[in-house]
Amino acid sequence: MSNPSRAPDPEVIFESLYEAVYADLLRFVQRRAHPDHAEDVVADAFLVAWRRFDKLPERREDARAWLFGIARNALLNDRRGAERRRALGVRLREISAGTQIDQDADLVVQVDLAEAWSRLSEVHQEALSLNVFEELGAPQAAAVIGISPVAFRLRLSRARRALRRHLDHLSQPSGMPVSVPERISKP
Repeated sequence: MSNPSRAPDPEVIFESLYEAVYADLLRFVQRRAHPDHAEDVVADAFLVAWRRFDKLPERREDARAWLFGIARNALLNDRRGAERRRALGVRLREISAGTQIDQDADLVVQVDLAEAWSRLSEVHQEALSLNVFEELGAPQAAAVIGISPVAFRLRLSRARRALRRHLDHLSQPSGMPVSVPERISKP
């Protein structure tokens, strides 16, 4: 005879969440990290989620966004560590060579969306990718980043404007500015 007052088993809840979110979370991380590193980041994210199970949001879409936030933080930590190691390597090379690296080298501009995307700040890239690639609404995307939904909507609007500006400034074969849709949604 089952006990109706018995709380759901955390392992069952976590396993269900893992099965529902793993593939999406892996794609999220693969777009932001080297493919060889993505599975490790996802595993770390789920480990942190298990350790912080008491903070798990009840609604599935909120829990998904919460996991994306954990993975994002793991990626940011890795990136900061890599930047520190790279900066140290640059300083060591400069000291040993006795020269400074030229910071103002000209870049060859390729006219395409990838070029415009690369010109966006990380903040703008993140806002657009959470909305377009991860298909998160403002409340869920805001939870991933740790800001309010209103702040996320403002950030997304600025990101779209910046992308349009970059696309307009790149020379197009037709000479016409590129249009960026206000909202991208599945058919």
